[in-house]
Amino acid sequence: MLNVLLETSYTDKPFNAYSLVHLLTIGVFFLGIFLLYSFRNQLNERIIRWVFVTVILFFEIGYHTWLLSNNLWDPSHALPLQLCSVSIILCIVLLITNNKLVFEIVYFIGIAGAIQAILTPELFYNFPHFRFFHFFVNHSLIIWTCLFYVWTMRYRIQLSSIFKSLVFLQIVAFIAFIANSITGGNYMFLAGKPKTSSALDFLGDYPWYILSLEGIALILFFILYLPFKNSSRKMKS
Repeated sequence: MLNVLLETSYTDKPFNAYSLVHLLTIGVFFLGIFLLYSFRNQLNERIIRWVFVTVILFFEIGYHTWLLSNNLWDPSHALPLQLCSVSIILCIVLLITNNKLVFEIVYFIGIAGAIQAILTPELFYNFPHFRFFHFFVNHSLIIWTCLFYVWTMRYRIQLSSIFKSLVFLQIVAFIAFIANSITGGNYMFLAGKPKTSSALDFLGDYPWYILSLEGIALILFFILYLPFKNSSRKMKS
């Protein structure tokens, strides 16, 4: 069983998008959202925060340990410069510090990036491999963390939060672009589209889809802001 969890080859049983196991995993993800909302007023915020951060760290440390122990760790793909990797770091900081600015940023870039990753994953290892659990658990926890801070911690988003998130996104994209030039990687898919099917397939060829991504990011951020639109007006009043 341990060999199945930690093997390095995925060719015998590769992950297939929208297979039964993928659909069940998506179902568990939405079940988590339902439970977070249903019990939003009964949750112990301190316990949830430390459970979330412990699980995130367990899978992140475990994943990089697995890469290192199998000589798979390489700066071209293992640096925390993918959008969701950055979101994971922000979630850890948020869960430990309750920082409002961190919440504003990760709410937008975390939800927008993680939901796309869950629905159209760039993943090669299938269930029950450790990488499978690492991928889906931590991407789910990005969104669950954001919703926990909205529903239980009562954090709120303002229109200015969109601007802060967009500025942060440009800074991270610039760093990722430099890292791609040095390592030959494809962080944030700035050097090319992912090898698996994704939403990027509908946005044109390289490099024009990058411009499309900027526009889509702005649209998604505004959609994510809409639930807070009325509350922002009340705060100003």
